[in-house]
Amino acid sequence: AMRKRFEQQYSLGIIKIKDTEIDLQSRTAFTKLLLALKKLYTTPKYNDKIFRILEKAIILPKQKTGRQGMNLWQIFVLAQTRMVKNISYDELHELANHHSALRQILGIATTWEFENIKLKYQNIVDNVKLLDNRTLKDVNAIIIEMAHDVVKKKEEESLNLKTDSFVVESNVHYPTDYNLLWDSARKIIDSVKKVLKKYEIKGWRKINNWYRELKNMMRAISQSSRKKEETRKKLVEQYLQKAKLFSEKIHNELQNLPLQDNIDLAIHYELDYYIKMLDKHIDLLERRVIKDEKIPHSEKIFSIFETYSEWVTKGKRNPSFEIGKNLSITTDQFNFIIDHHIMEHQTDSEIVILIADKILNNYKVSSWSFDKGFFSKENKELLGLYIDNVVMPKKGRLNKKEYQEEHQKEFKKLRNKHSAVESNINELEHRGLNRCPDKGFKHFKNYIGLAVCSYNLHRIGAELLRQERLQLKRLRLKNVA
Repeated sequence: AMRKRFEQQYSLGIIKIKDTEIDLQSRTAFTKLLLALKKLYTTPKYNDKIFRILEKAIILPKQKTGRQGMNLWQIFVLAQTRMVKNISYDELHELANHHSALRQILGIATTWEFENIKLKYQNIVDNVKLLDNRTLKDVNAIIIEMAHDVVKKKEEESLNLKTDSFVVESNVHYPTDYNLLWDSARKIIDSVKKVLKKYEIKGWRKINNWYRELKNMMRAISQSSRKKEETRKKLVEQYLQKAKLFSEKIHNELQNLPLQDNIDLAIHYELDYYIKMLDKHIDLLERRVIKDEKIPHSEKIFSIFETYSEWVTKGKRNPSFEIGKNLSITTDQFNFIIDHHIMEHQTDSEIVILIADKILNNYKVSSWSFDKGFFSKENKELLGLYIDNVVMPKKGRLNKKEYQEEHQKEFKKLRNKHSAVESNINELEHRGLNRCPDKGFKHFKNYIGLAVCSYNLHRIGAELLRQERLQLKRLRLKNVA
């Protein structure tokens, strides 16, 4: 047995996906998603393409044997539901087992005389995580193709694009060197406790005491910011003394911790990492507070868990900084996101050529607008070779030629239209993209890919809903006449 695309032969009592009844009176985002998914599933052209991509990513790397997993369609639908509703896995589990329209789209709804099929929580979590960012970019290309069909975009019509960037936050607390030091210490204590649960080891009688004292000292420092400078210094000195003793202890005890199976090996790996972090932050805190050094930005880490996080200063009042990664999105005149790019310590102006490369290979573009952050002379000139209207306002003073260019009717019109991308970003944040709850950079990237797909599907659904309602209205008028 093996994972399937979806059941070709429906089992007895299963209601067919194409017969799913969706309430057209409902205006929720979820209704729109279900409409778009139904359309995706029932149009052979897109159905086939999507499953080829999913098969390549999920089935091919796996062996041909083993239990039959959740089918590809179910994985995709559950992942999209989670994003559009911006919910936790617990709520997703609840919906998958009790929401009738969702169960029909999943292909697990049965008629009344047959037994209910239930999905298990862990099963959902493990499967939804299988969709990765690269696969989702390919899937999104197919969704865009369907989107352009739904809005009846003509074959020869070219795109008017808008690009902007914003920060997707990672799930971290406000970082200071003393609370990151405490994070490292508590994770070491957690790991040691795992070992103590398994084996009888001497020398850790006071482990809870270490935990309590280090935590209380960290709390005292964080509340001391209103007190005098020397009081704070004294608190930091005590905290560092305690932390150094703790570091010494764990370094000495490390070889006494058993290493007998894979679980022990994993714990040792964890400990190695957290001990490294502990020593790093003891050093940083000592240099900053005791020796009055200014720590260079490149040495700082903003989370010991989500180490990929960057400190992004936006030059705005509120919030003046965010911790996460910059994401640029490019939307077309129908408000679909045709490209997204996660920036790795890059500025806006550095990624223009990168994005243009990807997009111009796949689409015909007649105009493209950016804000000032993306401006550089090379960017503007290079894009101008391929695109008639490049709206890229210059930073700083304009010379006469530039002034004339930026005050042309077409330029001003496109520049005014550019602000629509802000509302696209706002909607994306409602699809879960203001803060990523998943752990690790890989899952952070996957989460973004899912959000972009669900945003586009939701847009398609909104258009389908509009068309269906229009049809119903016409029918009613016809019947009246």
